[in-house]
This record gives sequence, C-alpha cells and structure tokens, in this order.
Amino acid sequence: MIRNGRRAAGGAEQLAPEGRRAVRVWCDGCYDMVHYGHSNQLRQARAMGDYLIVGVHTDEEIAKHKGPPVFTQEERYKMVQAIKWVDEVVPAAPYVTTLETLDKYNCDFCVHGNDITLTVDGRDTYEEVKQAGRYRECKRTQGVSTTDLVGRMLLVTKAHHSSQEMSSEYREYADSFGKCPGGRNPWTGVSQFLQTSQKIIQFASGKEPQPGETVIYVAGAFDLFHIGHVDFLEKVHRLAERPYIIAGLHFDQEVNHYKGKNYPIMNLHERTLSVLACRYVSEVVIGAPYAVTAELLSHFKEPKRRGIFRQIDSGSDLTTDLIVQRIITNRLEYEARNQKKAAKELAFLEAGRQQAAPPPGERDGGF
Repeated sequence: MIRNGRRAAGGAEQLAPEGRRAVRVWCDGCYDMVHYGHSNQLRQARAMGDYLIVGVHTDEEIAKHKGPPVFTQEERYKMVQAIKWVDEVVPAAPYVTTLETLDKYNCDFCVHGNDITLTVDGRDTYEEVKQAGRYRECKRTQGVSTTDLVGRMLLVTKAHHSSQEMSSEYREYADSFGKCPGGRNPWTGVSQFLQTSQKIIQFASGKEPQPGETVIYVAGAFDLFHIGHVDFLEKVHRLAERPYIIAGLHFDQEVNHYKGKNYPIMNLHERTLSVLACRYVSEVVIGAPYAVTAELLSHFKEPKRRGIFRQIDSGSDLTTDLIVQRIITNRLEYEARNQKKAAKELAFLEAGRQQAAPPPGERDGGF
C-alpha cells in the first residue's frame, strides 16, 4: 500500500519562499508511449525548480525527425498533463529547443536526460541552450524505454506466447528483428528494471485520507498506463468534491490469468510507478485481489453496506490491445517503407554501375 500526492490538474502551485522569484523549468519531448521513465524525468526536473512547463511536439514534427508516433498529439498532451509534477503543458512545442522558447515562457533553463537528441539532419536539438549555459541534465531511468516496450508488444501477439510451437517463419523474424551488434535481442529479454524502496518514496508522498475526503477504491491491471486509464481516473476524481482515490493493482499472475499471452506487458513494479505518477491517484495497493472483499473494504474503513459500487465509463475506447495493434501497424509500415527505400537505392546503384561500365569490345584494351 503506497500513499500518493495529489495536485489539482492544471493548477499551479507557487512554492518559492516569500521574497524569492519562482524558478521556472522547461522540459520538452515527444512523450509518446508515456511510461514511468518519462515521469521520473519530469519529477527530477520539477525538483530543480518551483514550476515545471512541458512542451510536447506535434505529430508532424515527430514524423519529420523520428517517424510517426503511436499516440496522437492530443492524447500525448493529456497524458503529460496527468503527470503530477507537471504544472503546465505547451502544445506544439518546437522540436529544436531555443533561447527564444525559454524566454517566451520565462523559463530559467531546460532539463533533459543524459542522452543526445538529434534532428533529422543530425543537429543536437539542445545545442543553443547548452552554449548559453541554460541546460541541465537528469538521470535516465534504467531498465525501461519506449523501444523496449514496443519490442514487448510486438512479440505479444505471436504463437510462442501461447502453448503453440513457434513457427520457423516467426523464429527467423524474431531472430533477425532488432538485434544489436552484440547479438542480444532486446525484444526477447526480460525487463531489467529493479524496484527499490527509494524509488517508491520518490514517487509517493505518504499522505493519509483527511477528514471530509471521500475515499474511492478502483482496481485493475493498469498495464501500459495510457489515456484510457487517465480518462477513467479523471472521471472518478470528479465523483467527489474532495476525493481520495485508492488504486489497486493486480499481481502479474492474476493479470496473465485473465488476459493470457504474455500480458501484462509491464510488470507489477513498473505498473506501480506508472500509477503513482498520476495526479488523480492518492494511494496504491500493490497486489490487490481481483475480487473486492469485505476485508479489503474494512481495511480502508469504508462502509460495508450494499450499493457502494459505481461503474464509470471512461469515454475512451483505447485499450492495451489497441495500443498493440497500433504498434504492429506502425512496424509493418516502417518495414515496407525501408524495403521500398532499399529497392530504390539498389536500382540507383545498378544504374550508376551500368553507366560507368565501358561498352562491350572496349574492355581489356579492345582485344
């Protein structure tokens, strides 16, 4: 059981001491397939100042520099806003971070992870702010990346995740897909994420329910914490004037029992941090039972009378399965585009070779 912090969505808390100007921090990125690594970056950035502004790139900008995103820009804007350390979201942020952008939003500096982000033409997107001394770095979260999650999802629909024998065709595909120079296939490895008490403390605040607050319990897998989950929790948050939302997360084995294949894609520890980062959640129960029991309700001192259950429609049709389908579609389009590009390059090289070759009869001095 982990108690979490709660901050009103869209609201700004000026935490600077009296008489000191608030330090405003800028972060930007694609924030596609938002996971706890993104949240941890924003947590660290927020700790460097008093007010965090996050710029999110458009679909067009991402497609130009990296390829098509999985989530639409509107979905990505809302996902970032749901992270409790974010004070403000700037839609359609430029892909290259400039001093003009920092000055426009009165930001003292920008923060990014300790990796290099390049434009389509190979430029460091933070070159200008680095040279001006208005750049800070934070540590990347080990054991998770968007690439890793995409790999887990690409394998989730294949035969070897069930009791069927892996086909030779799929075995060849899995062996050749995404291997790094060292020969290790990142798609078939297990998550290297290690949960620690310190990480949980960093994500949670430990606040208990206060008098006058309405305690609301929800439960689920919350796998690949996505916009459907956010929409649902936001509606639950609106059920009371002062809500205290407890989210129960099922064990991996329980999720696998009712979902099958190799679900959940994220393990329990990863899902815990993802939910803890949400501004609408107050507390997390790790390994909550699939069925809500009287003992569970009693533990939270909730009423035991009948009629306390409500079913909430999130209004979103997005599910983990649909995200997997988006990933597969993007992957097939990517492969088709690469094959077409390779064929054009081969044809170009062949045409050049034929033009450079001497006519018949002129080879070997014409003899």
